[in-house]
Amino acid sequence: MTAATSSPATPAPKSAPKPDPKPDRVYFFGTCLVDMLYPEAGLAGMDLLRHAGVTVIFPEGQSCCGQPARNSGYLEEAKAVARAQLDAFPGDLPIVVPSGSCAGMMKTHYPHLFEGDPDQPRAIAFAARIHELTAFLVNVLGVTLQDKGEPMTVTWHPSCHSLREMGVTDEPKALLRQLANVTLVENSRERECCGFGGTFAVRQAAVSTAMVADKLASVRDTGAGTLLSGDCGCLMNIGGHAEKVGDGTRCRHIAEFLMERCHAR
Repeated sequence: MTAATSSPATPAPKSAPKPDPKPDRVYFFGTCLVDMLYPEAGLAGMDLLRHAGVTVIFPEGQSCCGQPARNSGYLEEAKAVARAQLDAFPGDLPIVVPSGSCAGMMKTHYPHLFEGDPDQPRAIAFAARIHELTAFLVNVLGVTLQDKGEPMTVTWHPSCHSLREMGVTDEPKALLRQLANVTLVENSRERECCGFGGTFAVRQAAVSTAMVADKLASVRDTGAGTLLSGDCGCLMNIGGHAEKVGDGTRCRHIAEFLMERCHAR
């Protein structure tokens, strides 16, 4: 009598992973340039989060992310500034940052900055909580926008750090494409640096000026009258050069632009 054979059981289909639950509360890291030069961008970023149903906590003890000191080679000073941020944002709430540059510093470089330090585990846990604003709005909160503004054309400039350290690519554009009366024109030289780079713009002024001139020329080529970005350093550099040469391009932070288009503030 031949033993009966059975075919292997068909594996049960794998269920799709459940998305992370939307947080009820978040921290907001304001950044130095928002604090000193672009306060409306920070207020708009917090308003966008609140309109999405999230309570925003702004720790008053926060300061700089430490990037200027680190980039200038002052690692111990940068670590002291960074440690102050670890203390200012306790717990496990997400930390939302309206700047790919500052977000990149905290998410990518804090763990390395504290290598061999007793605070490295804290720095690693802190880094895992960092989110760039537009990516958080799209990927975590899944916001939907209703455009209430007049028709206009814009173009987009990503910062180097948002692209290469935070991996933020299409999220800002996904938000802009939700706006029915806004035409987003692609810049063929979008991924090129604007030449700011913090202290680079001071130490290598001639190179920086040439780079920002190229960037502004590429913006003009799009035909858009408004340039949007998620980093105030880039906005300061491009907008400052545009003003100096008499170019009429308007440079704005995406948070302020979205808030103005979609909500009465």
